[in-house]
Amino acid sequence: MAGDGPTSFWPLFGLVVRTPRLELRLLREEEFADLVEVIDAGIHDPAAMPFFFPWTDAEPRRRAREAAQWMWRHRANWLPDSWTLTCGVFVGGKPIGVQDVGAQRFRAVRSVETGSWLGRAHQGHGLGREMREAVLHLAFAGLGAAEALSGAFEDNVSSLATSRAVGYEENGEARGHRRDGSARTLRFRLGRDDWERRRRSDIEILGLEECLDMFVGPPS
Repeated sequence: MAGDGPTSFWPLFGLVVRTPRLELRLLREEEFADLVEVIDAGIHDPAAMPFFFPWTDAEPRRRAREAAQWMWRHRANWLPDSWTLTCGVFVGGKPIGVQDVGAQRFRAVRSVETGSWLGRAHQGHGLGREMREAVLHLAFAGLGAAEALSGAFEDNVSSLATSRAVGYEENGEARGHRRDGSARTLRFRLGRDDWERRRRSDIEILGLEECLDMFVGPPS
């Protein structure tokens, strides 16, 4: 078993979602530095803040350390009743951003929530939509989700446009903390029937069977 590497005891390392344009998979530690380069090159206009937690405001060394801690934390705290899969978005073998999907008591509730970011150099080319459709394929086709939720500040135009483009419908609003103040956020929901009507046939999921119990628990 040891010869199979960490995939033998952490099979999420073997999970890949592949589209014609990109792949979603866990980052290996030796790839963290490549992701930090993407972060350092910029994710958003510094005058704006698309994230609920302003992690991009930190100075570069602290920001890199906290990004690594964030990915480690999701792995260390993984339980079938509470998980967040934090995937690197890879194009040509290099990470260009992050796409995550998480759930609480997924086996019973069948609801997931997604979040993502993409390096500024890679924005405006349809990759934000492509990575969202990839993770939704994992959630609905792979895991059997009943719904997917998302949200963003009302001035995060690209995120809102992506949600609408892939079929989400507005599902309420709230105030969200942003830096030292707050701003209006919009909530979105995509139900399984709406996803099925837009379902793509060119997205491939590899390695899910080996780690499915990590998402839904052992067979009953």
